[in-house]
Amino acid sequence: MSAGSVAVVVADEIGIPSWDLYELSIPLTVFGKPQPDLSDHWYDLRLCATGERDVGGVDFGFGLRTPYGLDDLVGADTVVVTSVPDACIDEGAPLPPGLADALRRAHAAGARMVSLCTGAFALAEAGLLDGRRATAHWMHTAQLAARHPQVEVDDSVLYVDDGDVLTSAGLTAGLDLCLHLVRRDLGAHVANQLARRMVVPAHRPGGQSQFIDLSVPETDDEGLGPVLEWARARLDRPLTVDDLARRAAMSPRTFYRRIQAATGSTPLQWLLNQRLARAQSLLESTDLPVEKVGELSGLGTANNLRHHFLKQVGVSPGEYRRAFFARPAEPAAA
Repeated sequence: MSAGSVAVVVADEIGIPSWDLYELSIPLTVFGKPQPDLSDHWYDLRLCATGERDVGGVDFGFGLRTPYGLDDLVGADTVVVTSVPDACIDEGAPLPPGLADALRRAHAAGARMVSLCTGAFALAEAGLLDGRRATAHWMHTAQLAARHPQVEVDDSVLYVDDGDVLTSAGLTAGLDLCLHLVRRDLGAHVANQLARRMVVPAHRPGGQSQFIDLSVPETDDEGLGPVLEWARARLDRPLTVDDLARRAAMSPRTFYRRIQAATGSTPLQWLLNQRLARAQSLLESTDLPVEKVGELSGLGTANNLRHHFLKQVGVSPGEYRRAFFARPAEPAAA
């Protein structure tokens, strides 16, 4: 069985420049290589060319050949647009012929629509971002907002999950979004293990900033790393910013600035994200009652756990467990 079909659009009219090649490789790496030891169900991936089926890489002496074209977008479970030609952004050139129509037809047929970086221009041209919040690489968000005023463009975040339409900033933010999709489809455990194999952070929330303000002093790993690991080992206990700052031998104000520079979020938001990740892991790997999951993750009562799960994950803890429970509970210690 498959976790779903993923159709990746290759806008090939002018070849694949090196900048776009990186973003094209992200969905190929995440969705294209089966991981049978992580999940029996992986993705069925196809490259869909917008024009000729032989796609050349600019100045690199290689080519891509695919049997799939734009008509193959319809019927896919997920459609990913990794980029559009530079001329479409810088010079206002039209999209490759038939692309916008194919995207509309795929969405109407029930596909989940995803853009990485400048791929958002294609979704916007197809009308799929009208009235929605969306993002792209911060270097292009002003152009996106000016060209498509009906789109609520957010230039500060890594990615936006609007249910059936998702958009990301450029480069590594596209990897964050693809791992987020794996987390949605196959659960936190699978996404975390895949991220570990790729040697990247297991989960950067979509609301994290695209870039760090360089006016803030750079983070000293030796100063923050140990205290963050210390906090992860104590998520079931009450933790305050003062507790973490004291452990790091910093003032609370300095610690706040350092965490925000390192993660793009506040210390309390970082703690909440870690506790949600712990709760997801417990729901996937144990049959502990929801009340106990809330306690061990530091989210408190079952009602508080449900509140944060519905707000951040989009489903209740019970629904999440039914979807992603993978392993039987370990026997209780004698």
